[in-house]
Amino acid sequence: MPAPSVPEFLYGTAWKEERTQGLVELALRTGFRGIDTANQRRHYFEAAVGQGLAAAYREGVVTRDDLFLQTKYTYPPGQDHRLPYDAQADLSTQVAQSMASSLEHLGTDHVDSYVLHGPASLHDWTEYDAEVWSAMVRERDAGRTRLLGVSNVSLEQLEQMVGSGAEAPAFVQNRCFARDGWDREVRAFCAERHIVYQGFSLLTANRPVLADPLVADIAAREGASPAQVVFRFALAVSMLPITGTSSAAHMTQDLASRALSLSPDEVRAIEALAE
Repeated sequence: MPAPSVPEFLYGTAWKEERTQGLVELALRTGFRGIDTANQRRHYFEAAVGQGLAAAYREGVVTRDDLFLQTKYTYPPGQDHRLPYDAQADLSTQVAQSMASSLEHLGTDHVDSYVLHGPASLHDWTEYDAEVWSAMVRERDAGRTRLLGVSNVSLEQLEQMVGSGAEAPAFVQNRCFARDGWDREVRAFCAERHIVYQGFSLLTANRPVLADPLVADIAAREGASPAQVVFRFALAVSMLPITGTSSAAHMTQDLASRALSLSPDEVRAIEALAE
């Protein structure tokens, strides 16, 4: 199965609840072609994502082939009582059941990216992660996903994962803090291995950056918002940004940030802002 085209922006669907369907439709109408979700009812309403997709298909906004769909397998401790699999089943079975449920929710026979929502431990890549990853590879080999990823993962866990002989992920998705150099060490690990780094909470985790004079000056020069400058910076350092805005205006602005101009010196200065 050929690798899908990866868009420059992803629209994130966490914490939308009853607004999920409408916001997915709105994001697609605005121009987003990448949707990030998870089969974790605690924080996502994946079935409503699928309803938004179906409505967009019916109305001719997009086709399935236009889209990059990404979902996740989440361990039981990250779930509430609304589990998408048998909690008593072995982990490999849980992965297969979660994928089958996601495909039903999203009305498709495959997703473009299947992500481990976070390792089982906060500190190590464990035997549980190895079992889940192997099961995810089987889902990929069976054609139910095209690419694989890991989220909420540390540099040490990535090093342990790759050191174990496991196949490297195509994506790493992390909350991205400016105070940590925008996750510089993990981004460097990814760059060395041609792994795409997906950054989330770029705005909510970095509010002081939005108020920084450097960012404000660039925004004023470009006739843009500070948020747009942050997203343009993310793109400049080869990050795939995720935005979860529920504002139609902000959706348009987020996509428009691709047209802003940042010099290499400005990119370096923003990267060093909070250190």
